[in-house]
Amino acid sequence: MAIDFKESKTRENLMRAFAGESQARNRYTIAAEVAREQGLFAVNQVFLFTADQERAHAKRFYDLLKNLSGTTIHIDGGYPVDHFDSVSELLKAAEHNEMEEYEDVYQNFGDVAKEEGFIEVASAFYQIARVEQTHAKRFGKLACMLENNQYFESKEDEYWMCLNCGHIHKGKLVPEVCPVCRHERGYFIPASMAPYFECEFIK
Repeated sequence: MAIDFKESKTRENLMRAFAGESQARNRYTIAAEVAREQGLFAVNQVFLFTADQERAHAKRFYDLLKNLSGTTIHIDGGYPVDHFDSVSELLKAAEHNEMEEYEDVYQNFGDVAKEEGFIEVASAFYQIARVEQTHAKRFGKLACMLENNQYFESKEDEYWMCLNCGHIHKGKLVPEVCPVCRHERGYFIPASMAPYFECEFIK
């Protein structure tokens, strides 16, 4: 049953989502600095890459509130504090939060929007939920590789890409420095991460 947008739960859910995405962007930017300080420059870039996508999500939700410009929406909600020194802990926390958005929060928000008659908003929640699932898988894979000492080493020959210059290295170990640009090994990312970026490495 369609209701007035100004009186809807959907408008509050959009503002909650905007706040959540905005905070996620900042958390990932901060986490990126931790990764950089620990020499994990590729993980730093993954956090920043994802932070930019969270900004895009926040903008989408904010744009859907444009008709309420000049008003104030009061909301409450719980938001995570993920202040860890360990990069793998930061990645696992990010994975958990993204899965929560995918499995619960945005599905629920989408269902409410659909029930209230706001089909475009419902679609945005469902679509962005699927992106959050991709984020979760990406963070989870990186955390698993770091915790199992598989980020710079593989049992089988692996392809690795230097994110600074694009050099592709094949082998069980990442070189200490990139033979092309001389950047340290923290700039390499394993090709096995490619599915979690929904793209392909050139081999």
